[in-house]
Amino acid sequence: MRNGVLAVTRDGTVVEVNAEAHRIFQLKRTAKVVGRPFTEVLAKHPDIIRVLHSAFELSHLPNRAELRLRSTGKVIGYTLSHVKNDRGKSEGVVIFFKDLTKVEQLEERERLRDRLVALGEMAAAIAHEVKNPLAGIEVMAGVLKRQVAGSPDAQSILTDIINEAKMANQIVHEALEFVRPIRLQVEYTAIADVINDSVSLAESKMPRRDINLQLHVDAGLPPIQGDHHQLCQLFTNLLINAFEALEGKGAVEITAREGVTEEEGHVPGEPSAPVRTVVIDIADDGPGVPGDLRDRIFNAFFTTKDTGTRDMGGGLGLGLAISAGIVRDFGGTLTGANGPDGGAVFTVEIPAAEAGEAECPMPHLT
Repeated sequence: MRNGVLAVTRDGTVVEVNAEAHRIFQLKRTAKVVGRPFTEVLAKHPDIIRVLHSAFELSHLPNRAELRLRSTGKVIGYTLSHVKNDRGKSEGVVIFFKDLTKVEQLEERERLRDRLVALGEMAAAIAHEVKNPLAGIEVMAGVLKRQVAGSPDAQSILTDIINEAKMANQIVHEALEFVRPIRLQVEYTAIADVINDSVSLAESKMPRRDINLQLHVDAGLPPIQGDHHQLCQLFTNLLINAFEALEGKGAVEITAREGVTEEEGHVPGEPSAPVRTVVIDIADDGPGVPGDLRDRIFNAFFTTKDTGTRDMGGGLGLGLAISAGIVRDFGGTLTGANGPDGGAVFTVEIPAAEAGEAECPMPHLT
């Protein structure tokens, strides 16, 4: 069954649990589950324990409900049902549930696209109204600077005016880059080429000094369908982000491997199909991502760079948002978390090229 099933008797003993329930609740297949109290089996999932406890007290159970498991972050949709004997007396409860995490992610992507459309219209209007006055300020300040060449104080003030105008113009430019639709030149691309070029670009923009950079790319990775330039921008941004967090001292490790994810069937009831992916991790041993900010780091215009947290895009709060948008355009995902030994790990997962197509040769990584 594609749905998880867990049956519990009235005294709280588990009498049935299927393979999908094992997967969603992360239960070990080798562990004995049937015959044990459900409070022990689901000790790591107090949300589900509360749902099952309440099921024995309610006469009318919810037909459809959703719940986010705090233990794993998964979103499940579930239905509860009483199991009755021939006399109509309840002898237990069955919970049927389905992993809706991917559905939730797709809905969030749609909501984000709607917000970006409105943001794009606003940014375009602002750009037209602001860029021309900024250019005028910069030009007039430059002219005035030449006319007062003999006054050091005036020179300093006018230099500040010119620099501030350039900074404001850069902010407008970055906002437009974020909301402007990306014109992709999609082609079969070897991820090793992308990583090599990204490392070179990142080092040219921000010298890594004493940072130890290690690359681990599995041989024989399948190619991906993507825009080489946009992919380089993505990984360059993530590398610069790591370099900034380390402040010139530490270690960054890039790993690339083949992965697999499940794609939901297009017809209800149709089994999900495994999809080959390429997974790239960029890990550093820096301060990591504060737990209270982890859900907000990919939001546009969110930045706490002045307080030492991670961000890119000139302090405007667009770097990670731009990176996430690039990954979405290729049908992939970008996630950020803290590593088991500290530091931050950003993971990019992109679908591989369709099976049957010729694989790109994997060049040697330097």
